[in-house]
Amino acid sequence: MKITDEGLALIKRFEGFRPRAYRCPAGIWTIGYGHTTSAGPPAVSAGMAVDEAMAETILRRDVEHFAEAVRTSLTRKLEDRQFSALVSFAYNVGVGNFRSSSVLRAVNAGDFDAVPRRLQLWNKAGGTVLAGLVRRRAAEAELFAAREPATGPVTRPQGKALHRSSTVLAALLSMLTAVLSALLSAPSIGWVLALLLLAAAAAAGTWIIRERWRKALEEGL
Repeated sequence: MKITDEGLALIKRFEGFRPRAYRCPAGIWTIGYGHTTSAGPPAVSAGMAVDEAMAETILRRDVEHFAEAVRTSLTRKLEDRQFSALVSFAYNVGVGNFRSSSVLRAVNAGDFDAVPRRLQLWNKAGGTVLAGLVRRRAAEAELFAAREPATGPVTRPQGKALHRSSTVLAALLSMLTAVLSALLSAPSIGWVLALLLLAAAAAAGTWIIRERWRKALEEGL
């Protein structure tokens, strides 16, 4: 399991590049792309500054640190995009919070459908809901839930042949029954009425067969 380019881009987008040390909403000294002292060297302090190239180097080192922490916390193998969403989450909330979270419990329990919803519960800092965290959790939830791209040829479902369609067979049987009924009842109801009934039955049967043929073409016949 490894973090994808999409996962790394997600982290960079939401962390944003800051060349000078600042205190995040939780009051922790932060620099570059969300680097803090707890992630490893370099230690962050007031007045510290980095350029973008250095921030990128620190970010990649930090991400691998968090990726390893996520790997060792998992009891199930994930797809890379799912793993990437969890690394972004851990990067933001910290390894300790990640390991004690209901997000990890859901993943290890195999309840993947619950993970996006549980991710989005982590949208507060200091007890206050932050719009930036709401957007980040939504992006992580979307990445976790996204389907892997198809790796093989796409096969189109095949429609049912008309001679195997119960609908077509029923329509033909109804038309045959109408013909016999018209021939047998013509002496009593008159040939004009019998022919009208026969024409109506033929029109209905033809419409059913035509619609079934159109559907078969849409289904790939």
